[in-house]
Amino acid sequence: MGDMAGTNAVETQGLRKVYGEQTAVADLTLTVPRGEVFGFLGPNGAGKTTAVKMLLGLVAPTAGEALVLDRPLGDPAGRARVGFLPEHFRFHDWLKASEFLKLHADLYGVPAKVSRQRIPELLALVDLSAHADKKLRAFSKGMLQRIGLAQTLLNDPELVFLDEPTSGLDPMGRRLVRDIIHTLRERGTTVFLNSHLLSEVEITCDRVAFIRRGELVRISALEDLVNGELVVRLRVGPQRPRIPPDVLVGLAAWGDNVRAEGDRITLTAHGEADLPEIARYLIGRGFDLYELSPQRVSLEELFVEIVGGETG
Repeated sequence: MGDMAGTNAVETQGLRKVYGEQTAVADLTLTVPRGEVFGFLGPNGAGKTTAVKMLLGLVAPTAGEALVLDRPLGDPAGRARVGFLPEHFRFHDWLKASEFLKLHADLYGVPAKVSRQRIPELLALVDLSAHADKKLRAFSKGMLQRIGLAQTLLNDPELVFLDEPTSGLDPMGRRLVRDIIHTLRERGTTVFLNSHLLSEVEITCDRVAFIRRGELVRISALEDLVNGELVVRLRVGPQRPRIPPDVLVGLAAWGDNVRAEGDRITLTAHGEADLPEIARYLIGRGFDLYELSPQRVSLEELFVEIVGGETG
């Protein structure tokens, strides 16, 4: 697994976690190159958080192996270069924002002269400079989410795990998180983003993986997912009662999920270049073509198609 040392921030091979009778993560095999913003998508309960906890060394895998920043799971030297924002966190609410960040900087082993400079910078980054001396118990949920993000970046990490970082944020807060993710990408920081908010993922991620019931069902460049797939709706002449099955088999050369109902055909084309070919094929088979309407697939539609619309 280490033959690509240095190029990948995360490499996993057959990572598995079983709790009693329940398999939380079945067989996770993936690589996340350095500098990538990687989206980890799935419904709640799909195994996303368990997978992250294994990568952080917080939960021991039942089977499989992984490297995080070229180090084995749980290795302190690798962990020191990682930032993590859990979905559900409890902070020391009696501390002021600046005290809270100083405590965590000390825990990370950040030298005092570095943290003196970095803490004000991070408070500014998450738009909390005016609240540096306010106790966390007076913070709203959105402000706590933002101070959590600042804490995640204290050790200037090479790899950042964000578990549902925009849950509980208003639109301005979500935009702030997006801007921070873009800033991290520009710095070359790798971001591993756990989310079910597809609009966030669509704007920020380079590549996405879909996980369902603990299993990785698909992994793809976001650009290919959103730009590559076209749902094509076709309507042919009503002169035939039924479209012959061999015609549908023929259409499979240009797309997937070919279905027919009455005089209508739908399929998922591989790209725009296939559209004239599909038209020529149907006309060549003696059909009159009344309608050909291609539509881009949204990430939301893909999510439902790929993970089956589960929410539990």
